[in-house]
Amino acid sequence: MGAVEVQQLVKDYGRGIVALRGVSLEVEAGQIYGLLGPNGAGKTTLIKILLGIVHKTAGNAQLLGRPAGDVQVRYRVGYLPEDHQFPGYHSAWSLLDFYGQLYGLSRKERQRRIPPVLEMVGLLPRSRTKIRTYSKGMKQRLGVAQALLHEPEVIFLDEPTDGVDPLGRREIREIMARLRQQGRTIFLNSHLLGEVELICDRVAILRQGELLREGTVHELTRQQGCYEIGLASGEQLPLELVQRLGYAVRPLPLPPTPPGAPPLPPRWEILLQDGQTIDPLLQFLAQQQLHLRHLVERRISLEDVFIGMQAQGAPQS
Repeated sequence: MGAVEVQQLVKDYGRGIVALRGVSLEVEAGQIYGLLGPNGAGKTTLIKILLGIVHKTAGNAQLLGRPAGDVQVRYRVGYLPEDHQFPGYHSAWSLLDFYGQLYGLSRKERQRRIPPVLEMVGLLPRSRTKIRTYSKGMKQRLGVAQALLHEPEVIFLDEPTDGVDPLGRREIREIMARLRQQGRTIFLNSHLLGEVELICDRVAILRQGELLREGTVHELTRQQGCYEIGLASGEQLPLELVQRLGYAVRPLPLPPTPPGAPPLPPRWEILLQDGQTIDPLLQFLAQQQLHLRHLVERRISLEDVFIGMQAQGAPQS
Protein backbone atom coordinates (compact mmCIF):
# COMPACT_ATOMS: atom_id res chain seq x y z
CA MET A 1 0.00 0.00 0.00
CA GLY A 2 1.33 3.41 -0.97
CA ALA A 3 1.89 6.31 1.41
CA VAL A 4 -0.44 8.40 -0.79
CA GLU A 5 -3.20 6.91 -2.95
CA VAL A 6 -5.56 8.93 -5.11
CA GLN A 7 -8.19 7.36 -7.37
CA GLN A 8 -10.38 9.28 -9.81
CA LEU A 9 -10.30 12.34 -7.56
CA VAL A 10 -12.65 15.18 -8.50
CA LYS A 11 -13.04 18.60 -6.95
CA ASP A 12 -15.81 20.82 -8.32
CA TYR A 13 -16.15 24.21 -6.61
CA GLY A 14 -19.29 24.99 -8.60
CA ARG A 15 -19.99 27.79 -11.08
CA GLY A 16 -17.88 26.01 -13.67
CA ILE A 17 -14.73 25.86 -11.52
CA VAL A 18 -13.38 22.29 -11.57
CA ALA A 19 -9.97 22.02 -9.89
CA LEU A 20 -9.47 18.25 -10.30
CA ARG A 21 -10.90 16.05 -13.04
CA GLY A 22 -10.48 12.38 -12.15
CA VAL A 23 -6.84 12.40 -11.01
CA SER A 24 -5.29 9.05 -10.04
CA LEU A 25 -1.77 8.55 -8.68
CA GLU A 26 0.15 6.59 -6.06
CA VAL A 27 3.21 7.55 -4.03
CA GLU A 28 5.24 4.74 -2.48
CA ALA A 29 6.72 5.13 0.99
CA GLY A 30 10.26 6.53 0.90
CA GLN A 31 9.83 8.33 -2.44
CA ILE A 32 10.26 11.97 -3.32
CA TYR A 33 7.29 12.67 -5.59
CA GLY A 34 7.14 15.85 -7.66
CA LEU A 35 3.89 17.51 -8.69
CA LEU A 36 4.21 19.96 -11.58
CA GLY A 37 1.74 22.26 -13.25
CA PRO A 38 1.04 25.94 -13.94
CA ASN A 39 -0.98 28.13 -11.58
CA GLY A 40 -4.53 26.81 -11.42
CA ALA A 41 -3.56 23.25 -12.41
CA GLY A 42 -4.97 21.81 -9.16
CA LYS A 43 -1.73 21.06 -7.28
CA THR A 44 -2.59 22.89 -4.06
CA THR A 45 -6.18 21.62 -4.12
CA LEU A 46 -4.87 18.05 -4.29
CA ILE A 47 -2.63 18.60 -1.26
CA LYS A 48 -5.42 20.28 0.70
CA ILE A 49 -7.75 17.35 0.03
CA LEU A 50 -5.09 14.92 1.26
CA LEU A 51 -4.66 17.01 4.42
CA GLY A 52 -8.42 17.30 4.99
CA ILE A 53 -8.45 21.07 4.54
CA VAL A 54 -10.70 20.80 1.46
CA HIS A 55 -13.38 18.16 0.89
CA LYS A 56 -13.38 16.16 -2.34
CA THR A 57 -16.38 16.07 -4.66
CA ALA A 58 -15.86 12.49 -5.86
CA GLY A 59 -13.25 9.74 -5.95
CA ASN A 60 -11.00 8.38 -3.22
CA ALA A 61 -7.95 9.77 -1.43
CA GLN A 62 -5.94 7.95 1.21
CA LEU A 63 -2.94 8.98 3.28
CA LEU A 64 -0.92 6.31 5.11
CA GLY A 65 -3.73 3.83 4.61
CA ARG A 66 -6.42 6.05 6.13
CA PRO A 67 -9.03 8.29 4.49
CA ALA A 68 -7.70 11.76 3.68
CA GLY A 69 -8.39 14.15 6.54
CA ASP A 70 -8.28 11.49 9.27
CA VAL A 71 -7.38 13.31 12.49
CA GLN A 72 -4.89 10.70 13.71
CA VAL A 73 -3.05 10.71 10.38
CA ARG A 74 -2.48 14.46 10.61
CA TYR A 75 -0.03 13.90 13.48
CA ARG A 76 2.08 11.79 11.10
CA VAL A 77 2.23 14.47 8.38
CA GLY A 78 4.31 17.62 7.97
CA TYR A 79 3.24 20.54 5.78
CA LEU A 80 4.98 23.62 4.42
CA PRO A 81 2.38 25.75 2.59
CA GLU A 82 3.31 28.18 -0.16
CA ASP A 83 3.56 31.85 0.89
CA HIS A 84 3.43 30.99 4.59
CA GLN A 85 3.60 33.89 7.07
CA PHE A 86 5.15 33.56 10.52
CA PRO A 87 4.66 36.27 13.21
CA GLY A 88 7.66 38.57 13.13
CA TYR A 89 7.80 38.90 16.92
CA HIS A 90 8.74 35.22 17.26
CA SER A 91 12.28 33.90 17.02
CA ALA A 92 12.97 30.62 15.25
CA TRP A 93 13.23 28.91 18.63
CA SER A 94 10.03 30.33 20.08
CA LEU A 95 8.11 29.60 16.87
CA LEU A 96 9.16 25.95 16.85
CA ASP A 97 8.41 25.73 20.57
CA PHE A 98 4.88 27.00 19.80
CA TYR A 99 4.42 24.53 16.94
CA GLY A 100 5.77 21.75 19.13
CA GLN A 101 3.01 22.46 21.65
CA LEU A 102 0.44 22.26 18.85
CA TYR A 103 1.90 18.88 17.88
CA GLY A 104 1.48 17.73 21.49
CA LEU A 105 5.19 17.45 22.25
CA SER A 106 6.28 17.76 25.88
CA ARG A 107 8.57 20.61 26.93
CA LYS A 108 11.47 18.16 27.33
CA GLU A 109 10.82 16.69 23.88
CA ARG A 110 10.63 20.16 22.31
CA GLN A 111 13.96 21.13 23.84
CA ARG A 112 15.47 17.92 22.48
CA ARG A 113 14.15 18.28 18.94
CA ILE A 114 14.46 22.02 18.22
CA PRO A 115 18.28 22.36 18.15
CA PRO A 116 18.97 19.55 15.64
CA VAL A 117 16.18 20.58 13.28
CA LEU A 118 17.39 24.21 13.31
CA GLU A 119 20.94 23.01 12.72
CA MET A 120 19.68 20.88 9.80
CA VAL A 121 18.28 23.97 8.04
CA GLY A 122 21.22 26.22 8.98
CA LEU A 123 19.37 28.50 11.43
CA LEU A 124 20.78 27.44 14.78
CA PRO A 125 23.14 30.46 15.03
CA ARG A 126 20.12 32.79 14.49
CA SER A 127 17.69 30.77 16.59
CA ARG A 128 17.06 33.59 19.11
CA THR A 129 16.79 36.38 16.52
CA LYS A 130 13.38 37.83 15.65
CA ILE A 131 11.85 36.46 12.46
CA ARG A 132 11.16 40.01 11.25
CA THR A 133 14.91 40.34 10.62
CA TYR A 134 15.08 37.18 8.47
CA SER A 135 15.49 37.16 4.71
CA LYS A 136 12.91 35.30 2.63
CA GLY A 137 15.32 32.42 2.21
CA MET A 138 15.74 32.13 5.98
CA LYS A 139 11.97 32.14 6.41
CA GLN A 140 11.72 29.29 3.90
CA ARG A 141 14.30 27.32 5.87
CA LEU A 142 12.30 27.94 9.03
CA GLY A 143 9.18 26.70 7.25
CA VAL A 144 10.97 23.47 6.39
CA ALA A 145 12.06 23.16 10.03
CA GLN A 146 8.50 23.46 11.37
CA ALA A 147 7.34 20.81 8.88
CA LEU A 148 10.00 18.40 10.20
CA LEU A 149 9.85 19.15 13.93
CA HIS A 150 7.46 16.33 14.91
CA GLU A 151 9.34 13.77 12.76
CA PRO A 152 6.48 13.08 10.31
CA GLU A 153 6.29 10.07 7.99
CA VAL A 154 4.95 12.09 5.04
CA ILE A 155 6.04 15.67 4.32
CA PHE A 156 4.21 18.00 1.93
CA LEU A 157 6.46 20.79 0.71
CA ASP A 158 4.88 23.52 -1.44
CA GLU A 159 7.66 25.52 -3.16
CA PRO A 160 10.24 24.84 -0.41
CA THR A 161 13.12 26.54 -2.25
CA ASP A 162 11.21 29.68 -3.26
CA GLY A 163 13.41 32.69 -2.51
CA VAL A 164 16.35 30.53 -1.40
CA ASP A 165 19.80 31.16 -2.89
CA PRO A 166 21.54 28.39 -4.92
CA LEU A 167 23.56 27.18 -1.93
CA GLY A 168 20.42 27.07 0.21
CA ARG A 169 18.53 25.16 -2.50
CA ARG A 170 21.29 22.60 -2.59
CA GLU A 171 21.16 22.24 1.20
CA ILE A 172 17.38 21.73 1.11
CA ARG A 173 17.83 19.05 -1.58
CA GLU A 174 20.36 17.35 0.66
CA ILE A 175 17.86 17.48 3.54
CA MET A 176 15.21 15.85 1.35
CA ALA A 177 17.67 13.15 0.25
CA ARG A 178 18.53 12.47 3.89
CA LEU A 179 14.84 12.17 4.78
CA ARG A 180 14.34 9.73 1.90
CA GLN A 181 17.19 7.60 3.27
CA GLN A 182 15.32 7.53 6.59
CA GLY A 183 12.25 6.14 4.81
CA ARG A 184 10.24 9.38 4.86
CA THR A 185 7.94 10.23 1.97
CA ILE A 186 8.08 13.71 0.42
CA PHE A 187 5.36 15.19 -1.77
CA LEU A 188 6.94 18.18 -3.51
CA ASN A 189 5.35 21.07 -5.40
CA SER A 190 7.86 23.23 -7.24
CA HIS A 191 8.06 25.45 -10.30
CA LEU A 192 11.86 25.00 -10.39
CA LEU A 193 11.95 22.12 -12.85
CA GLY A 194 15.70 21.69 -12.55
CA GLU A 195 15.28 21.09 -8.84
CA VAL A 196 12.57 18.50 -9.44
CA GLU A 197 14.70 16.73 -12.04
CA LEU A 198 17.62 16.51 -9.60
CA ILE A 199 15.78 15.13 -6.57
CA CYS A 200 12.47 13.46 -7.45
CA ASP A 201 11.94 9.72 -7.94
CA ARG A 202 8.64 10.16 -9.78
CA VAL A 203 6.87 13.15 -11.30
CA ALA A 204 3.26 13.97 -12.24
CA ILE A 205 2.30 16.78 -14.62
CA LEU A 206 -1.11 18.42 -14.18
CA ARG A 207 -2.93 20.78 -16.51
CA GLN A 208 -6.36 22.24 -15.73
CA GLY A 209 -7.05 19.51 -13.19
CA GLU A 210 -6.08 16.61 -15.46
CA LEU A 211 -3.10 14.29 -15.14
CA LEU A 212 -1.15 14.54 -18.41
CA ARG A 213 1.94 12.44 -17.67
CA GLU A 214 3.27 10.45 -14.73
CA GLY A 215 6.44 8.41 -14.30
CA THR A 216 10.07 8.45 -13.27
CA VAL A 217 12.21 11.37 -14.40
CA HIS A 218 14.06 8.98 -16.73
CA GLU A 219 10.82 7.77 -18.31
CA LEU A 220 9.54 11.30 -18.87
CA THR A 221 12.79 12.71 -20.27
CA ARG A 222 13.76 9.76 -22.44
CA GLN A 223 13.74 10.78 -26.08
CA GLN A 224 12.43 7.56 -27.58
CA GLY A 225 13.96 6.44 -30.84
CA CYS A 226 17.04 8.68 -30.62
CA TYR A 227 20.51 7.38 -29.75
CA GLU A 228 23.98 8.87 -29.58
CA ILE A 229 26.84 6.56 -30.50
CA GLY A 230 30.64 6.80 -30.58
CA LEU A 231 33.36 4.44 -31.83
CA ALA A 232 36.91 3.71 -30.77
CA SER A 233 39.55 6.34 -31.45
CA GLY A 234 40.34 6.66 -35.15
CA GLU A 235 37.26 4.75 -36.34
CA GLN A 236 34.58 6.31 -38.53
CA LEU A 237 30.97 5.34 -38.94
CA PRO A 238 30.21 4.24 -42.55
CA LEU A 239 27.32 6.67 -43.05
CA GLU A 240 26.16 5.42 -46.44
CA LEU A 241 26.03 1.79 -45.30
CA VAL A 242 24.15 2.75 -42.14
CA GLN A 243 21.66 4.73 -44.21
CA ARG A 244 21.16 1.72 -46.51
CA LEU A 245 20.11 -0.24 -43.43
CA GLY A 246 17.26 2.27 -43.09
CA TYR A 247 18.67 4.40 -40.27
CA ALA A 248 18.62 8.19 -40.25
CA VAL A 249 22.06 9.33 -39.08
CA ARG A 250 23.89 12.63 -38.70
CA PRO A 251 27.24 13.67 -37.18
CA LEU A 252 26.98 15.58 -33.92
CA PRO A 253 28.92 18.82 -33.36
CA LEU A 254 31.64 18.47 -30.76
CA PRO A 255 32.48 21.07 -28.10
CA PRO A 256 35.77 22.98 -28.49
CA THR A 257 38.85 21.07 -27.34
CA PRO A 258 40.85 22.79 -24.56
CA PRO A 259 44.43 23.78 -25.52
CA GLY A 260 46.80 20.84 -25.20
CA ALA A 261 44.02 18.27 -24.82
CA PRO A 262 43.59 15.40 -27.30
CA PRO A 263 40.77 15.83 -29.83
CA LEU A 264 37.41 14.41 -28.84
CA PRO A 265 36.25 11.32 -30.76
CA PRO A 266 33.35 11.92 -33.16
CA ARG A 267 29.77 11.14 -32.18
CA TRP A 268 26.70 10.42 -34.33
CA GLU A 269 22.96 10.68 -33.75
CA ILE A 270 20.84 7.73 -34.85
CA LEU A 271 17.10 8.30 -35.35
CA LEU A 272 14.90 5.20 -35.40
CA GLN A 273 11.93 4.96 -37.70
CA ASP A 274 8.62 3.37 -36.68
CA GLY A 275 9.19 -0.23 -35.66
CA GLN A 276 12.99 -0.01 -35.79
CA THR A 277 15.32 -1.06 -32.98
CA ILE A 278 18.97 -0.27 -32.45
CA ASP A 279 20.03 -3.95 -32.34
CA PRO A 280 20.54 -4.53 -36.11
CA LEU A 281 22.85 -1.52 -36.23
CA LEU A 282 24.91 -2.85 -33.33
CA GLN A 283 25.22 -6.22 -35.07
CA PHE A 284 26.29 -4.45 -38.27
CA LEU A 285 29.02 -2.52 -36.44
CA ALA A 286 30.34 -5.77 -34.96
CA GLN A 287 30.40 -7.39 -38.43
CA GLN A 288 32.38 -4.40 -39.71
CA GLN A 289 34.84 -4.94 -36.83
CA LEU A 290 34.08 -1.49 -35.45
CA HIS A 291 34.33 -1.01 -31.71
CA LEU A 292 31.42 0.67 -29.96
CA ARG A 293 32.62 2.92 -27.13
CA HIS A 294 29.58 5.11 -26.51
CA LEU A 295 25.85 4.35 -26.69
CA VAL A 296 23.21 6.38 -24.87
CA GLU A 297 19.56 7.04 -25.47
CA ARG A 298 19.22 10.78 -25.89
CA ARG A 299 17.26 12.70 -23.27
CA ILE A 300 15.43 15.98 -23.14
CA SER A 301 15.03 18.14 -20.06
CA LEU A 302 12.05 17.94 -17.75
CA GLU A 303 11.39 21.57 -18.66
CA ASP A 304 11.01 20.57 -22.33
CA VAL A 305 8.57 17.82 -21.34
CA PHE A 306 6.59 20.17 -19.11
CA ILE A 307 6.32 22.95 -21.68
CA GLY A 308 5.40 20.48 -24.39
CA MET A 309 2.66 18.92 -22.28
CA GLN A 310 1.18 22.29 -21.38
CA ALA A 311 1.15 23.42 -25.00
CA GLN A 312 -0.20 20.22 -26.50
CA GLY A 313 -2.42 18.89 -23.71
CA ALA A 314 -1.03 15.43 -24.39
CA PRO A 315 -3.09 12.51 -23.09
CA GLN A 316 -2.23 10.72 -19.88
CA SER A 317 0.25 7.86 -20.24
